[in-house]
Amino acid sequence: MITTIGRLLRASTTECVVGCRVSQVEVPVLGCLVRIPLEKDYEVYGLIADIHIDDDGLVRQLATADGVDDTVILDNRLNRNVPLEINVLMVGYQRNGKISHLLPPRPPLSLDLIYVCDDDEMCRFTDSGRFGYFRHILRATELPVAELLASHLQIAGQVHTQRGDPLWIQAACQELITLMRDDYPTLIAVLGALGDAGIFELQS
Repeated sequence: MITTIGRLLRASTTECVVGCRVSQVEVPVLGCLVRIPLEKDYEVYGLIADIHIDDDGLVRQLATADGVDDTVILDNRLNRNVPLEINVLMVGYQRNGKISHLLPPRPPLSLDLIYVCDDDEMCRFTDSGRFGYFRHILRATELPVAELLASHLQIAGQVHTQRGDPLWIQAACQELITLMRDDYPTLIAVLGALGDAGIFELQS
């Protein structure tokens, strides 16, 4: 089943912001791989890097009111057009059937649709190359890099393990250790997050 998250609000070659309805909040998760088809032979890949909901006047009134009925809260979440904004970190692209972990040559356009990658797409992207897309995550110092990596590896590692490839998560962790060998504080933070996410249990 193809899952659509929403449409692009703004974008660059390094990141984009997607808008969707609050009722879709259960669809995306931090670290999830998504794709944005641009042309028949060209699509961009990214990782969900942040999810947030902006408040407005009505939300502030409800948040400070006493005894708000559950039906009012549910109606506010489902029926009002309050956007959920999702920040996506660009990590690669596909052109003419070939996946690259370089930044996309051009960004998507406003109102382009964005989709959650299924397990096949997840495996195909993460199996291409030598984890080149990790450098885009490690470079994004304004993001919670450790938690983003832990969440992504938890999702991807489970998919690979279920498909009979438990060695993928081991190779991913080893590559991260190699990339961060000269950045000890970040390495310790990432290893701690991986441990909290149960990543090392996937390797046993």
